[in-house]
Amino acid sequence: MHAWIVYRPRAMGEAPIFHFNDERESIVEEVAGRVVRAARDPLLLLNDAAYNEIKRLEAHPGKERGEYMRFRELARTVGRMSEADRVSRLDELARRYARDVAGNFNPRVFSLSTKVLPRALTLLLAPKDFSLAEEGARLLQRHLITQGPVDTLRSLAQKGTLVFVPTHSSNLDSVVFGFALDREGLPPVSYGAGKNLFANPFLSYFMQNLGAYKVDRRIKHEIYKEVLKTYSAVLIERGFHSLFFPGGTRGRSNVVEERLKLGLMGTGVEAFTHSLRRGHPQRVFFVPATINYLLTLEASTLVEDYLAETGRNRYIIEDDESTQLDRIFTLLRKLSRTTGSIVIRFGQPMDPFTNRVCADGRSIDHRGRTVDPATYVTRDGEYVVDEARDAQYTRELGEAICRSYARETVAMPTSLVAAATFAKLREMYPGADLFSLLRHREEVFVPSDELARRVDDVTAKARALEDAGDLVLAPGVRHATASELIDEAVRAWSGYHTRPVLTRTDGGYMIGETNLVLYYQNRLAVSGLGYHPSRKG
Repeated sequence: MHAWIVYRPRAMGEAPIFHFNDERESIVEEVAGRVVRAARDPLLLLNDAAYNEIKRLEAHPGKERGEYMRFRELARTVGRMSEADRVSRLDELARRYARDVAGNFNPRVFSLSTKVLPRALTLLLAPKDFSLAEEGARLLQRHLITQGPVDTLRSLAQKGTLVFVPTHSSNLDSVVFGFALDREGLPPVSYGAGKNLFANPFLSYFMQNLGAYKVDRRIKHEIYKEVLKTYSAVLIERGFHSLFFPGGTRGRSNVVEERLKLGLMGTGVEAFTHSLRRGHPQRVFFVPATINYLLTLEASTLVEDYLAETGRNRYIIEDDESTQLDRIFTLLRKLSRTTGSIVIRFGQPMDPFTNRVCADGRSIDHRGRTVDPATYVTRDGEYVVDEARDAQYTRELGEAICRSYARETVAMPTSLVAAATFAKLREMYPGADLFSLLRHREEVFVPSDELARRVDDVTAKARALEDAGDLVLAPGVRHATASELIDEAVRAWSGYHTRPVLTRTDGGYMIGETNLVLYYQNRLAVSGLGYHPSRKG
């Protein structure tokens, strides 16, 4: 057994992350050591780091002058270094990056946050009734709904490392997901957060103390990328439950993720294999999840950002709503009027090889047979890390997670009504491309009975998909009338989005902000209930 590995007895139900600070320094040492040992060509890695950092830092030489000069010096001298000096310099960089990335966990801050968050959100939802602050969790129960195999996840948390991989729509995702985990008796997780977020003193205080590790997205070279991936693998090996958003950034179009970034996800296979090799197997369980909103905080900005890229800057990008406190308050108060306005739905947990996992930890293959995950990484009786093989496992895992996203997407009234509305827009202008359609703001009138018929048709198809296990209807949707769904969607949009999405007029509705109609209907595009912006037809 390697000397760096630390095993401590933990009380049943106690989250491993509560012991993170005891292991932090040995984690840093292990990450740096593993990066150096895996390096095949230190000269290539150091040249790559020097080139990319000089290029990055030249844009702002005054802010990080010392760092800039260090990499200039490295570029000048690395070619003349001995191999031992190159390895030493690589070790120095890996160690420095690992220490900068490594997070922290303060149980007292965690305890405080779990008490303060429900009360704080309650006061935002009902600011005139301070007595509700003592009943925050009960109030949030009505507005934040958690679904899926929660009992199975609680059991698996005692048998291995949970790796949550949810969809990503909003900067609120981490907050609501963390609250849902705590409320359901699931363990707190370690997660990566953009280093820029740590510049905010308020956010930094909580992130620094609640398991977040820093990800500097400005740094592009391979040494840093390897440090991040190795850090993730070491945490998983040691049993620290984790959270990744494998889609990367927030989904700007609101289409449920169909392709994932696989870098950090690949650390699941690596971690499992390393744990087998050291003689202390640590099972790894991936948990897909969807985070579903009746209203998305940054919908206007995200869809305009998406259209700007798709249409080559035809649209101007505005400030992100997540930076505006008044927008957050408005959103929360709007959501408080609707039961189930946020639904987090956990999918079926799976091992890194896409096998379904039971509550007792057994892996079940697609034929219903119990399988030993260790056999997937065994060669000639030895546990082997094989980059090509493991990359294929990870690609298959990514595809399985995307299929889970499609099944576990929750159809909200706003998305159903938007799908019906956008279908009308397309029918009015057959053959028009996306940008031509979106120009027709405040031009299309839909009679009330026609919109109700269209919503009823979309909802009937959604019910059929739910019956087949390919979609989930939001609470109350299955038995709601079309008129009730339209009223709920219009009520949600009105007063939150600056530009009306649908405006009631005599006898019907005027289609207003077409960008937002597209954005909300896109949530159902993968399910075939609406127009898919990336597909023809």
